[in-house]
Amino acid sequence: MAVAMVKPAITKELLDQLDIRVGTILAVDDVPGSDKLVALRVNFGDHERTIVAGLKKERADPGEIVGKQALFVVNLEPRKMRGVLSEGMLFDLGYADGITPVLAVPERPVPDGTRAG
Repeated sequence: MAVAMVKPAITKELLDQLDIRVGTILAVDDVPGSDKLVALRVNFGDHERTIVAGLKKERADPGEIVGKQALFVVNLEPRKMRGVLSEGMLFDLGYADGITPVLAVPERPVPDGTRAG
């Protein structure tokens, strides 16, 4: 893999606008009519959300991530994908570099809703 160039510098204020939190994946369901999308049900401590992610082609069994904690961007505008409202984005590693993505996970369990940064 060729390492990508570092993106242009941004201000701390711009970085602080991202809200990245830990959530526990409670369920992984197929998105009807899609060969790559699944709907993740994620617990963020004080609430649950649906996050749509393209995991079907990346994993033989997307359900293997149920019960795992991962990082999610939670302050994106909600977006309908194949009829399912996605309320955030899974923060994974590798997709942008063309390698099979893996979850970005805390090194040990932390309370759901814990902020990154």
